[in-house]
Amino acid sequence: MSTYVYGITARSHTAVPEGTTGVGEPPEPIRILTEGDLAAIVSDSPEGLRPKRRDLLAHQNVLAQAEASGCVLPMRFGSVAPDDASVTGVLAERAEHYLERLRALDGKVEYNIKATHVEEAVLHHVMATNAEVRSLAEANRKAGGGSYEQKLQLGEMVASAVKAQEAEDAVAVQQALEPVAAAVATGPESTGWLANVSFLVARDSAQEFLAAVEALRSSHPHLEVRANGPLPPYSFVEPGPAEPAEQAGQPEAAAQE
Repeated sequence: MSTYVYGITARSHTAVPEGTTGVGEPPEPIRILTEGDLAAIVSDSPEGLRPKRRDLLAHQNVLAQAEASGCVLPMRFGSVAPDDASVTGVLAERAEHYLERLRALDGKVEYNIKATHVEEAVLHHVMATNAEVRSLAEANRKAGGGSYEQKLQLGEMVASAVKAQEAEDAVAVQQALEPVAAAVATGPESTGWLANVSFLVARDSAQEFLAAVEALRSSHPHLEVRANGPLPPYSFVEPGPAEPAEQAGQPEAAAQE
């Protein structure tokens, strides 16, 4: 039977209340594996696990129960090891790393920020801030719309200016929020987003961070900025003792539905 890993914590941490269950149908009982100063929160891994809402929420619930009494290094949904011995072996091998991460992440949460352009607003912004684009658009207007070649030139110039604005705004998002975060992790590029960045934030500074997000929205009205959190600090834990299954999603997906 494979071992499903929810998170890693200190051995001294009372990890989860007795009777807590996790993923699977019926839900698998939670077990604690210990090695040195560390403990892993695990269960048996059900066959054919998929990122269904029930299991995504079960994964989150186990972490929430465990975090109520101390810091936990969360694993992403679908993290499965071959067996218990594989998990404890990795705990021993990476003990220094995990203990450092427990110290660094204590009292902190993750906020994931995604940003994209509001199409009409960014066109207005480009027109207002780019003199060359504005000049060509005005020339075409005076010429009754301009020739096909002039319209094509304007379209290409606008597309190039918007692309450059994407790069500029991606930097602006990170620069605006980085001062109120303890650490930053850039997420994978995804279609439709010009920025996908996770910020590690102290729980008692969460309101300050969210105020900075609102200030970013106000100062950049051509941006749509989405904030997802507070989340367990998934982006600041790796490497974990088990690899997420290839088809599995991430537990924060459930929080966005």
